[in-house]
Amino acid sequence: MRIGELAERAGTTTRALRYYESRGLLPARRAVNGYRTYDEDDLRLLQQIRTLQDFGFDLEETRPFVECLRAGHPAGDACPASLDVYRRKLTELDGLIGQLQSVRAQVGAQLAQAEAELPGGPEPLCDLTDALARGIHQTRPTHGGTDA
Repeated sequence: MRIGELAERAGTTTRALRYYESRGLLPARRAVNGYRTYDEDDLRLLQQIRTLQDFGFDLEETRPFVECLRAGHPAGDACPASLDVYRRKLTELDGLIGQLQSVRAQVGAQLAQAEAELPGGPEPLCDLTDALARGIHQTRPTHGGTDA
């Protein structure tokens, strides 16, 4: 298949395919007329790259998965180098999660402090809480549109 068809089937652009080719992730085969040619294996490589990028892997991190597929393995993550990339990514994600949890705790503490410093205490969470705090019981209209 030609580059336009591969791009369409893979859900990407011809420009991206040329870039992957320049980075050595996609083979650069040419027909006798000079056009780039691709096959179903190339589509599989692209699907692997795009899936990993959707998960947050950078392009270079996809290389071991691509090489694993090129080596004839049934899946890009069937090789030790690919598993190493997964492990590094999990470590990276764990660090980011830890940082986000720390930031969340700091923001929560700031909110609690700011609410405690408000005159009269924190704002009520809803109108019902406010009404109950004032001892006022409001009635709601029934389905017929009249007050109960």
